[in-house]
Amino acid sequence: MELNQLEYFKALAHINHFTQASQNLSVSQPALSRSIAKLESELGVPLFERSGKTIKLTQYGQIFLAHIERALQEISTGKQTLADLSSPNKGVIHLSFLHSLGGYIVPELISKFNQIYPNIKFRLYQYNSTQLIKHLAEGSCDLSLCSSIITTGTIGWMPLCSEEIFLIVPNDHPLSKRKTIELKEIAQESIITFKPTYGLRLLVNQCFEAASIHPNIMFEGDEIATVAGLVDAKLGVSLIPHIPGLEHLNITFISISTPYCIRPLGMAWNINKYLSPAAKKFQQFIIDTFNKKDNNK
Repeated sequence: MELNQLEYFKALAHINHFTQASQNLSVSQPALSRSIAKLESELGVPLFERSGKTIKLTQYGQIFLAHIERALQEISTGKQTLADLSSPNKGVIHLSFLHSLGGYIVPELISKFNQIYPNIKFRLYQYNSTQLIKHLAEGSCDLSLCSSIITTGTIGWMPLCSEEIFLIVPNDHPLSKRKTIELKEIAQESIITFKPTYGLRLLVNQCFEAASIHPNIMFEGDEIATVAGLVDAKLGVSLIPHIPGLEHLNITFISISTPYCIRPLGMAWNINKYLSPAAKKFQQFIIDTFNKKDNNK
């Protein structure tokens, strides 16, 4: 049994088509067929049910696939571990983060870290809160910068800082001259907010619940910039953090006195996933950076 046989089997099991699998693997279709036939002969059981070039896993194939995927992942992790140990100041960090952090926190962290470790590269992924947790659990990301999440036996989370949540209104709105406001005062306003799977939406919902308000939600968006733009267009009011990049909009930020609304931000990771030396360096760098900010307050 050879490693490439197992990799061919895994690819074919997911694609279920000899021609497509051979193209993806850059091998001839006859060579792929011979490899699978040899593997089945060695195991003594059929792994696939064939119908022309289209196939599907047998019961034996499904069982074998589960073991092979774990084995190949372990081999990949082992190879990566050896590569990391031989070059601790090199590597690739897979970092995911909320869309709203892409304009200020993430670029600043990467820029400063890159000055210290110029040979460490990043792969960046922007997701909503639900997607962040999913990709962490699957192990496709090393670290995630996100709002507070429900930790599990798999996902760990460390608080780093918090952001105040403001009410935003158009500049000519009757409330625009106010410095502070109680949230119950906007009970009759049209509300622009985020889609239900977004962490900010969950936070906004909690704020409204604390104020005993049933919000009149008119629009749901994906991005803070989109939500703020809809407020600028006088389609309603919203609750968002004060992030850079909104200065050109004709909107006013008003502090909410009751209830006081904040968004906790932190770092999450899969506690069962191997973290390379590069990822561990960045993890500690993030912690140190926010500790310095706290000490300078």
